[in-house]
Amino acid sequence: MAAPMMEHNNHSSNELSHLKRTDSSKSESPSEDGNLADDVVELVQKEIGGDLKSLKKVSGLLEKLTLENKQLEEQVLTVSSSVPLRVSAALSAAEESRVKLDSLLEEETLLSNNLQKHLQGAQVWSDSIGQVMGQLDTLERHMKYLQCLARIEELSDRIQQYLMTNSMWDAVGAIDRMASLDMDLRESGCSHLQAFIRETLRFWHKILKDKLSSDFEEVLTQFHWPFISPPTQTLSPPANAQEIKSQLELLVSQLLSLQTSDDLISEKKEIPSHPGQSQTPPLSLPIQIMLLPLSKRFRYHFTGNRQTNNLSKPEWYLTQVLIWMGNSSNFMDEKIQPILDRAGKKVNARVELCRGLLTLAQEKLAQDAPRLLYDDALFCHLVDEVLQFEKELRSTHSYPRAYPGVLHILLEETVFQKWLSVERKMAVEKVDAMLSAEGAWSSQYKDITDVDELKAPDCAETFMTLLLVITERYRSLPCSRAQLSFLALQKELVDDFRIRLTQVMKEESRQPLSPRYCAILNAANYISTVLSDWGDNIFFLQLQQAAVSVGEEILGPLGATEAGRLASLEGSLFEALLALLERLRGDMLGRLWDAVMRDSKEKAQPYCKDRWISLPSQSDQATMSLSSSACPMMLCLRDHLLQLQQMLCLPLFQMFWQGLTERLDCFIYEDLILYNHFNEGGAAQLQYDMTRNLFPLFGHYCKRPENFFKHVKEACIILTLKVGPALLLCDVLKQSEEDDGLPKHQQSSPESVLNELGVYKLAPSDVQILLNLRSAWLNQ
Repeated sequence: MAAPMMEHNNHSSNELSHLKRTDSSKSESPSEDGNLADDVVELVQKEIGGDLKSLKKVSGLLEKLTLENKQLEEQVLTVSSSVPLRVSAALSAAEESRVKLDSLLEEETLLSNNLQKHLQGAQVWSDSIGQVMGQLDTLERHMKYLQCLARIEELSDRIQQYLMTNSMWDAVGAIDRMASLDMDLRESGCSHLQAFIRETLRFWHKILKDKLSSDFEEVLTQFHWPFISPPTQTLSPPANAQEIKSQLELLVSQLLSLQTSDDLISEKKEIPSHPGQSQTPPLSLPIQIMLLPLSKRFRYHFTGNRQTNNLSKPEWYLTQVLIWMGNSSNFMDEKIQPILDRAGKKVNARVELCRGLLTLAQEKLAQDAPRLLYDDALFCHLVDEVLQFEKELRSTHSYPRAYPGVLHILLEETVFQKWLSVERKMAVEKVDAMLSAEGAWSSQYKDITDVDELKAPDCAETFMTLLLVITERYRSLPCSRAQLSFLALQKELVDDFRIRLTQVMKEESRQPLSPRYCAILNAANYISTVLSDWGDNIFFLQLQQAAVSVGEEILGPLGATEAGRLASLEGSLFEALLALLERLRGDMLGRLWDAVMRDSKEKAQPYCKDRWISLPSQSDQATMSLSSSACPMMLCLRDHLLQLQQMLCLPLFQMFWQGLTERLDCFIYEDLILYNHFNEGGAAQLQYDMTRNLFPLFGHYCKRPENFFKHVKEACIILTLKVGPALLLCDVLKQSEEDDGLPKHQQSSPESVLNELGVYKLAPSDVQILLNLRSAWLNQ
């Protein structure tokens, strides 16, 4: 049975192969036929396969394919029948739309022609109506013009009637309404009408103002205004005091109501502000009238050929202005201020009077300052008096900081540049004088210990006082640019003084232990200390913020890093100067260390060459004493320390002795200990010399001086070890050397053993060298 089945299978396979060959033989036919044959072969292969038992599926496959073919035919027939219907419907709709469009176009053409004809016919009417409307507009403007004239005439007549009947309040109200009309006409193009109303307003305003001013001045006279001298309290008030007070309030109120028209006529605007200050409104009318007699007196005394008009005496008119302010303050506070408050005017009467008097001083200063530019002495005197005036104005008279004083006169470009040049010139001259003075390098507080902590020489203290005075002079300037210009001048002076210190130091460098050399070092330290304190001062911190935005124009270009440090307050304005002073201080301290070490090393040569290997043991000596060869070195160190403690300030002396211990530690360790071999007696003697003599020399300045001699202290520990612990330590060090090739976790650590002995600074290799210096191993 197997053989027949195999035959059938072979037959089926042959048929499929034949189909494939047939398909391949038709590869030259169109691509559609080739694809169809491939699809058929694939379908037969999928549904029937090579198994003859699957032939029973052929009938089902045929029925399925027949059904699908029928469905496809129906769909094709349906689509083919519906498409023509839709196309024809679309064509019909398009044709209908085209017909409607043609109809609309015809209607549009007809309407356009009719409209054009209508417009041509209506143009004549439009032109006629336009002319009538233009005439109406002209008539309306003429009517309004005449109405304004009539209104002006009406107000003018009313003012005249009010003045004739002495109805002052009504007259003031009418003038106020006329001023409002003037402001309403400001935007119109009627220049003649504007000029007419302005002239009318000026006419009536002057009459009314003169009337009120005259009455006001009479009332002020009864109050003894102006107060040229300090006012005196009368024993009893006059009988008509209440009536005078009522008249004063009435007149002040009426004058305040004239303020609008007065500002309008005089065309007063807000006074332009100066750098760092706000705008100030015009003075109120009552204050202007009160200032008239004071202004007359001021111009009488301080203009023209009067003896009081003296360029060399600016304090005369500045002091006079301050005196008038002080004499008038009580009257303004007690009499005028309540009236202003009841009138709803939010102004300070005393400040208003100060503003008016300041105008007189400002005008006088603006005239005198340019005339003094070529006389340094007189110019300096003027600046001093102006600064003193400004200080008293702000402090004694409580003049607001927001209002301009007189300092802006000094900030005019030519005047300000002259001020800077004079400050520079005077400062340089004073520095020359102070450095050449006899006591320039001695401290004026040298006999007062509590005061003379920094031991600053007189020249350095005088110089910093000079800088402080300059700071006080420009601190109150309203312009940060001007303040930064003075700061640049101060930095220039500090750098110049540093250069002078360097030059004097080089002259004294041959004798660095001299009092003058130490005084120069104290001077550099004092200036650095003061500048560091200034860097944390609120005023200089504010200048630092200003320098970030405008400082490049004055202080020079700032790098991104420097600008960032200044903005974040990490650095200071004096950072570059402090670095230069620190370099000078370090250089001078280095020369001091070199001088003391040179002297000490010379005295220590016999001590370094002692026979440390043959000294008697400690048990063979009754008592231990300092090595005789060490005495010169110890005495030298003691004398220098005492001398420098007297000449150097405490911070510098601390830096000096700490740096000296570091150098002594290295010297003794390298030139004495590592240079010699030690027996037990030598090691004990060395330890005694160090712990009982050298270290206590510095015990006056700290509690544990041995901590500053780490090399020497730890070397003494190693050299004085007993034989047993020393041998064990040698074994540990040798074992550590043998373990160098092992992983780190398997290596033994000699550091812990050394730490137990009190050795932290020296490395194991250094300890090995010290152990080899012990003579106990020489014979082994």
